[in-house]
Amino acid sequence: MKIRLAVLAVAGALSILASPLAANAQVSVNINVPGLVMTAPPPPRYEPLPPPRGGFVWVPGRWAWDGRAYGWRPGGWQPERAGYAYAPGRWVEDRGGWRWTEGDWRRREAYREARREREWEEDHRRRDHDRDYRRGHDHDRDRGDFCPPGQAKKGNC
Repeated sequence: MKIRLAVLAVAGALSILASPLAANAQVSVNINVPGLVMTAPPPPRYEPLPPPRGGFVWVPGRWAWDGRAYGWRPGGWQPERAGYAYAPGRWVEDRGGWRWTEGDWRRREAYREARREREWEEDHRRRDHDRDYRRGHDHDRDRGDFCPPGQAKKGNC
């Protein structure tokens, strides 16, 4: 009987001690995506382009996040790579925040093709916009020999 009372007393004491711990239990979930900054970067600063320097490419300055605030990092020279063009880094909106994409070297032909297609799309949008306001029609589009850059290779023209 004494053993039973002792076991019950110990079990009761443990349940009394455990109840405040269970009542105060909390679950906290903090999702931290590495490299994602929740504050938008400021607009780029104007940096005067220095005179050309043989064998080097100018890499423009950028806003860098230090964990608390943005700080300006000035541009600089990078050694040129034969057959490649430098595509500068940029801030990209991603999952409700901003992520820095580093600049990189791209094959010159691929870079030119991407630039041509981007310019063609911008020009196309501008022409559509102008046409809507003029209510005329776009003579360039009516020409039979018109084919956007890169589309002939794909067989679209």
